[in-house]
Amino acid sequence: MILSAQQLFSDDQAITATALSTNVIDTGVRGTPYDAAAALNGDIGKGNPIPILIQVTEAFNTLTSLTVTLETGDVAGTLGTVLNTESILLADLVAGKQTFMQYVPNGAEGRYLGVRYTVVGTDPTEGQITAGISMGNQTNVTGA
Repeated sequence: MILSAQQLFSDDQAITATALSTNVIDTGVRGTPYDAAAALNGDIGKGNPIPILIQVTEAFNTLTSLTVTLETGDVAGTLGTVLNTESILLADLVAGKQTFMQYVPNGAEGRYLGVRYTVVGTDPTEGQITAGISMGNQTNVTGA
């Protein structure tokens, strides 16, 4: 898979407590077409699918589970509008684990897009994640 530094949410981000991704992607200010009364509505999830990758790069320890949430919003530091979420048990938080989230869904109307990591249980001392918009995600299924 191909990732761009400008489209990364997390680059081997150590998750030691509940946190927002290191980077939040700014999708830009919505413009107003000539002679229109209002700015365009933005939804980057519509149209051709935009692949995203959220993958564990270092196994986690001590927590019970990790909830990964793709969020959008109009304020970069808070976001808050949940687009998709997945809770992953500690036993599954091993290097190479990818979330079921493969594409940015419809409803991504906020200016900013990011990932929130919510720790359930004890804060981990080990565990890292890489997440971002990709050119396409690798599958190891023959014929896929």
